[in-house]
Amino acid sequence: MYTEFYGLKEFPFNITPDPHFLFLSPVHQEAIQHLRYGIAEKKGFIVLTGEVGCGKTTICRFLLEEIDDKPIETALILNPRVSETQLLQAILRELGVDKVKRSKQECLEQLNKLLLKLVDEGKDIVLIIDESQNMTFQALENLRLLSNLETNTQKLLQIILIGQPELKEKLQHKSLRQLRQRILVNYDLRPLTREEMEQYIRYRLIIAGANGRPEFTRAAMKKIFKHSRGTPRLVNNLCDKSMLSAFIKTRDLITWWDVRRAAKEMKKL
Repeated sequence: MYTEFYGLKEFPFNITPDPHFLFLSPVHQEAIQHLRYGIAEKKGFIVLTGEVGCGKTTICRFLLEEIDDKPIETALILNPRVSETQLLQAILRELGVDKVKRSKQECLEQLNKLLLKLVDEGKDIVLIIDESQNMTFQALENLRLLSNLETNTQKLLQIILIGQPELKEKLQHKSLRQLRQRILVNYDLRPLTREEMEQYIRYRLIIAGANGRPEFTRAAMKKIFKHSRGTPRLVNNLCDKSMLSAFIKTRDLITWWDVRRAAKEMKKL
C-alpha cells in the first residue's frame, strides 16, 4: 500500500503497543521514571493510570524490554478478570512454573517457595497487571494479601497496577483503604499537548524510514489534534487513514481535507 509509495520500511501508525515506536514525551519520560524508581527502591505497590489509548501498555512493554537483562523476574498478566486461584496460577506460569497446583492454598504455598528461591538467587520479582480497572474489589484486596509475602528484611513481590481512570475511582473505595495506604508510587498519564503531538507524528515517520515524505500541513496537524485531543491511539488512526487518502491521490502532502475524510470514516465505526 502506501509504505512503498512513500519509501517507508514499515507502517508508522500501527496501533499495536510496539516499544520501538515509543515517543518519549515529557509525560511518558516521567511515567517511566516513576516505574523505574518504584522497582529500584522496592516500593511494593506502583500504580500507573491513564485514559484509553494514552500509551500505558506501550510503556509497560518498553519497561519489560529495559529490565530484560537485569536480575529481575517478571510476570505480566493481561487479563486479570479471573478468579483468585486462576490469577495465582497465571502468575506461577508467567514465572516459569510448568506444574501448577490446583487449589488456592497449594498455589500460595507454591508461589511463596518460588519467590523465596528467586530472592535467594539475588533476583527481584515484579508482577505487572494490565487493565487492572477490570479487577473486582475482592481481587484487589487479595493482591494486598499477596503483597504480605515477605522475609524479615524485604517484600518478596513488587506489584505494578496499570489501568484506566476507573482504577483510581475503584481504589478510593472504603474496602480498599489498606491497599491504598501501600501505594507509594502513583502516576497519571495525560494525553499529548499539541506541540508534543506534532513531534510524535514526525518521530514515528522517521522511525518508519521517512525521508521528508509524506508531510502533514499545519492545518492537517491542527485538525488531527482537534479530533484526537492528543490521545496517541486516535492520532495513529487519523494519521494512517489520512496517509491512505493522500496516497490514493498520489500526493506527498497530507492536507486538512485528508484528515477531515479520515475523521468522518472513524465516526462511522
